Amino acid sequence: MVSSEQRRRQLAREKYERQMERRVAAQAARRRRNTILGASLAVVVLAGGGALIGTGAFSSDDKDKKDTAAAQAAPTQPVPSDVTQPPAPTRKPVEGCADPAAGAPNKKQWQAEPAMTIDAGGAYTATLDTNCGKVTIALDAAKAPHTVNSFAFLSGEQYFDHTKCHRLTTAGIFVLQCGDPTASAILPGGTGGPGYKFADENLTGATYPAGTVAMANSGPGTNGSQFFLVYKDTQLDPKYTPFGKITGGLDVLQKIAAAGTLEGRPDGHPMADVTLNSVTTAKG
Repeated sequence: MVSSEQRRRQLAREKYERQMERRVAAQAARRRRNTILGASLAVVVLAGGGALIGTGAFSSDDKDKKDTAAAQAAPTQPVPSDVTQPPAPTRKPVEGCADPAAGAPNKKQWQAEPAMTIDAGGAYTATLDTNCGKVTIALDAAKAPHTVNSFAFLSGEQYFDHTKCHRLTTAGIFVLQCGDPTASAILPGGTGGPGYKFADENLTGATYPAGTVAMANSGPGTNGSQFFLVYKDTQLDPKYTPFGKITGGLDVLQKIAAAGTLEGRPDGHPMADVTLNSVTTAKG
């Protein structure tokens, strides 16, 4: 016969499992509302082909919203002591990557796109000093003046300093996504930005070969601070403003990609805890 204590524990366990199912459903709904390479980079598997292609922005239906609201409204209960929780993924050392520099993102916010201060006819170089190595980028001010102006402004405000590159994709789409000061350690999708948005540029005939640097977005005209670095030729619709080419450090990105993701999936956090120790932009 089941004792009252055993019955109590069984009921507690069942209640906990129901709460976990609701939380998983809520997280899945939020992920479905994320955008490709925007606030997050989503990928869709082609039926039968196994290839991964980019999608445009997409949203969940009303049922998803109701399920998410119900899950978020559920009260939090203590986890029964006899319920085993799955262990969190553990980072493994990645050769060439050191501990990030001490510091935290400043998370500054602005109400409007910065005024144009760059010379659209000039040459500009951005330097990403990461804990895994240095990456240099030739910025294309002529074809993407507003994008380069915003990037130069944000780097001058130390906005990117101490931010993590929060997403890595390793199948079909080969990019490392960075630029979100609020990037979460729970989900690989980033949602943060500088408070302003600006229009797309340089999309006509845009392609994304290895070495491309382009803006992430959540739909037309929603550029902010998030950008992605292409470390292997990638097929994407021309929806993401290309604004630079990597001139040094492509091997750094390829090393990061070779280490895979923390979750062991083709889309997740980099196994390497990639952090932008500092980002600078200089003319020339």
